Amino acid sequence: MGDPTPDARHALFPGTFDPVTLGHLDLVRRASRLFERVTVAVARNPEKHQLLDLAARTALLREVTAELGNVEVATLDGLVALGARRLGAGVILRGARHAGDFEYEAQMARSNRQLAPDVETLILVSVPEHAHISSTLVRQIAGCGGPLEGFVPPAVVRALKNAQSTP
Repeated sequence: MGDPTPDARHALFPGTFDPVTLGHLDLVRRASRLFERVTVAVARNPEKHQLLDLAARTALLREVTAELGNVEVATLDGLVALGARRLGAGVILRGARHAGDFEYEAQMARSNRQLAPDVETLILVSVPEHAHISSTLVRQIAGCGGPLEGFVPPAVVRALKNAQSTP
């Protein structure tokens, strides 16, 4: 049996989410108003050194999106375009904070379109108050013991503080 037909009412929002930031959460909330169903896909990326393991990132996303009834969290291995098709998502949702992000995401969208022509990519622009936040920045602040409030949801603040106190 083949993959389900991609449904334009179902968006896939992929990322490593290490950690999930207020910017990510804003995009998920906005997508939940635009689409009937949103799947946040936590990706494994062996090329990145990750602060939180896959299980922790998945659990945190489930916690911070629990109030959104049409949002589910899954893990994703392999190519995003093919994962979207496997899950029946007709749209890949990506965020852009600045022109550099947009250029990168446009390049990825063209590649994904070649891999899965029946899956569209939608790039949402970050709101100004979150445009400076990246997971890399949060990891740097956390590594220096800086305050994380204002960058990540409270559940993530707790998880990162617990991760730092664990030897």
